[in-house]
Amino acid sequence: MLSVSDITVRYGARTLFEGVSFIVNPRDRIGLVGSNGAGKSTLLKIICGQLESDKGEIAVSQHTTVGYLPQDGITYLGKTLYDEVYSGVGDISKLKDEIDDVQKELETHPDHTSDEYMELVEKHGELLHKFEALDGFRVKSNIEKILEGLGFHTRDFDRLTDEFSGGWQMRIALAKLLLMQPSVLLLDEPTNHLDIESLIWVEDFLKSYEGAIILVSHDRTFLDNITNKTVEIYTGKVTIYNGNYSYYVKEREIRKELLMKSYENQQRYLKQQERFITRFRSKASKASNVQSRIKMLEKLDRVEIEEEESAIHFHFPPATHSGRKVFELKNVSKSYGDNLVLSGVNLEIGRGEKIGLVGVNGAGKSTLARIMRGDEEIQKGTRKLGFQVELEYYSQHQADTLDPKTNVLGTLDAVAAGDIRKQLRTILGSFLFRGDDVFKTVSVLSGGEKSRLALARMLLKSSNFLILDEPTNHLDMNSKKVLMEALKNYTGTIVIISHDREFLDGIVTKIIEVKDRNIKTYLGNCSYFLQKKEEEKKAVSGEANRQRVMQNESSTNGTTAKKTKEQKRLEAESRNKLYKAAKPLKDKIHKIEKSIKSAEDRIKEIESLMASSEFYKDGANSAKVTNEYKETKEKLNGYYHEWMEETKKLSKIEESIK
Repeated sequence: MLSVSDITVRYGARTLFEGVSFIVNPRDRIGLVGSNGAGKSTLLKIICGQLESDKGEIAVSQHTTVGYLPQDGITYLGKTLYDEVYSGVGDISKLKDEIDDVQKELETHPDHTSDEYMELVEKHGELLHKFEALDGFRVKSNIEKILEGLGFHTRDFDRLTDEFSGGWQMRIALAKLLLMQPSVLLLDEPTNHLDIESLIWVEDFLKSYEGAIILVSHDRTFLDNITNKTVEIYTGKVTIYNGNYSYYVKEREIRKELLMKSYENQQRYLKQQERFITRFRSKASKASNVQSRIKMLEKLDRVEIEEEESAIHFHFPPATHSGRKVFELKNVSKSYGDNLVLSGVNLEIGRGEKIGLVGVNGAGKSTLARIMRGDEEIQKGTRKLGFQVELEYYSQHQADTLDPKTNVLGTLDAVAAGDIRKQLRTILGSFLFRGDDVFKTVSVLSGGEKSRLALARMLLKSSNFLILDEPTNHLDMNSKKVLMEALKNYTGTIVIISHDREFLDGIVTKIIEVKDRNIKTYLGNCSYFLQKKEEEKKAVSGEANRQRVMQNESSTNGTTAKKTKEQKRLEAESRNKLYKAAKPLKDKIHKIEKSIKSAEDRIKEIESLMASSEFYKDGANSAKVTNEYKETKEKLNGYYHEWMEETKKLSKIEESIK
């Protein structure tokens, strides 16, 4: 399908990687791993053709398509959300435009008996056949399914893309790719802009994806759940592991141990030979033996061990002591104009708690975090910070508060105090600032580098209450591990907004979900929360089924005790309420079903006509019928979608009215 052969990239005297080669087979799920700066994003850009390598080539088989999602930097303007995503369907979109163009020509052609007209009719039929083969008539429902899975609401479909922020712009880009379904899908940190619910939806979508996937991610759980092969870039070389990320970690340790044993054995052998050479170099009788061993050592293929990244650990400054109650909200409501985000929220956080704050994007997580900090005014209720609470807050925009003229090391030095100042270079190393990077001024740093520096600076300040909004977005696996260990050992109180399940599991003992303008607490880590959510879904479904069974049994069981007048009255009221609420929907569903039957019957009739050899002899009629066929197909697809939506509404009403 696709091969990467002997790819080499150099930047001046520095070689990023050399001789990189591997093959991508159909349905491969490849995790591309390595530390920040190893060249993962560069390699993806070379594979998709955005960059050229200094040496080597990318070979793509015929009919193989490649789609690429970068980390950021995509902005869509001038179209509605729906139209922008639809424009990404490639051949289907082009075919639709071509069908419309041919249809216009047919309608305006002056001579319906001419050969030119008949050619147009035949072309129109061929295009319709291709459109159907590409599943073109289901594009609308596919777009809606993908957009809703990524967290967009139906009301967003007609909004201009100009109105969406950077994170949502990247979701639009991902939606276009998933709809396009290229043969090889290249994803560079696709989870950065997702919440937990949309992340799990993407995960499920990719598990059943028909094409191959090459994925760069620092989300270990995401990698483990999707990939079946791992390609590691380390010190410019590539090693392939036939398993997911967890398999790669274990196998890499085994390989390192074997390599170390080989290295140690070879070193012992080399020392023996060198001792022999040194001892007998001056003896004429041993001269030939000495020369022989010298030549042999020169030709010997030396075992090289990888240079280990030094283990980095750091600890926060000791948390200052606070009161038992760190923070409290009572009956808090927050609106932006007519948009009610939070209503009647009650929250109490105790000293030493480590809490994960989760919920879909737009539910109000960041708003709640800003209310905690005191940056947002509330329309109702009270906010109270506990006794001697020293709060520090991190979000992506904190990078804007850095002094652009100060260098990286100076930025940390300005807030550090005590013995921790001796560890500043080590701490910066854990946040991926190594060597001369620490002397760069803030003004030349990238957005990701500024975010990492802002996070490091915040963590050095004396505090006892940390609020962290997506702290892992710009960290690699090692840096994330360092931060996780430091937060685990932090003696103060922590609230973390994150979609990284492994990161949350390693720190938090309580999850607060922001949903439906309020909050719900789960006493456990992220895995526990997701498990309980799944159980809740099953319970709702199971309870609805149980109620239906009980109602059926109750109506057919002649030995059931007589019901009281009050019970009968309540049941009658419930039935009446259900009837009134459900009747308009049932009538509508019945009407849609009749439309579906009518459209399906007409499609069969037209297909029978089109199968006849006489059909295309009457050019005007064939064009008219062919156009009707296309329109009926589109209507039928719309009826199917409408039927599904109305049926969902009916089910919700039936479940809610017991």
